[in-house]
Amino acid sequence: MSGRNKRESDTGRCHINFVQLEGLALMKIIKHCHEEGAGNTEVAQGVLLGLVVDEKLEITNCFPFPRHADDVDEEDYQLEMMRHLRKVNVDHLSVGWYQSTQLGNFITTQLLDSQFSYQTSIEESVVLIYDPIKTARGFLSIKAYRLTPEAISTVQERDYTPEALKKMRLGFETLFQEIKLVIKNSHLVNTLLCELYEMMPGSEGKQFLDLGTMSTLDRSLRCLMEYVDDLSQEANKFNNFQRQNAKQLQDKHKFMQKRAAENAQRQARGEPPLPEEDVSKQFKPIAPLPRLDAMITSGQISNYCKQISQFCSQSLGKLYVAKALQDKK
Repeated sequence: MSGRNKRESDTGRCHINFVQLEGLALMKIIKHCHEEGAGNTEVAQGVLLGLVVDEKLEITNCFPFPRHADDVDEEDYQLEMMRHLRKVNVDHLSVGWYQSTQLGNFITTQLLDSQFSYQTSIEESVVLIYDPIKTARGFLSIKAYRLTPEAISTVQERDYTPEALKKMRLGFETLFQEIKLVIKNSHLVNTLLCELYEMMPGSEGKQFLDLGTMSTLDRSLRCLMEYVDDLSQEANKFNNFQRQNAKQLQDKHKFMQKRAAENAQRQARGEPPLPEEDVSKQFKPIAPLPRLDAMITSGQISNYCKQISQFCSQSLGKLYVAKALQDKK
């Protein structure tokens, strides 16, 4: 049995504790995302290649999706690329995909559907999210995510009603699972990095102490406000749905009381009662309101809050470091 078929037969039994990312693959991801998203809001995406060792997912290589895929079939392109990599004895098994993001704005229905497609076909698949804006500020921002079993079951059913989400115990907190990410370099690469560090001028690297973080924080807060407004609209829709349900239940109760009173009067006059009518036909149930958009929005708001908190903590750390260096001078 081939490695790919063996992995697919183990679907549902794969458990990934952490992801080990090779430094070369990371540099390829960074290079692609900075080139693709330079000066615009385009999203860079690509395929991750590697293998599973026990409970560790090793990502050893990657390649980007074609930039303009209008005339190119992405699936055929991936298969052709993996076929060529296999010929030159490079890891060619797909273990997920990567995507760039702007200020942590990545929790969307498109990401949910794409990761569901990957994870149901290849169980160990992960998605790496790389943020070039935060990295440019001196904070390497790359994280690995997987869908939780509850999220996979819910997406399979395509039932996002409040009752279904409550039954599956699925909320924005349990939609994605963050996997620990470890970056690994070979000993030769570490030796080269040490030599390059010794050759680096003393002025290099000072941009990582850049204290001008107000613009990044301002953009993050503006994005957070937009998502809070979206969540408020979703809450208004749900409140309207609840009011319509309550009004329908009230009308149904009044109708049944009126029918019972009429039958009591007819019985007192010795007349036969009115024929039974199907109340459900007269009062058709209101279609349940899907809660997927509200859950996605809540997840993105939570992610923004965590990132802003972490960003502010790191900025305060840089302020103290800069103050110590200034005092030393």
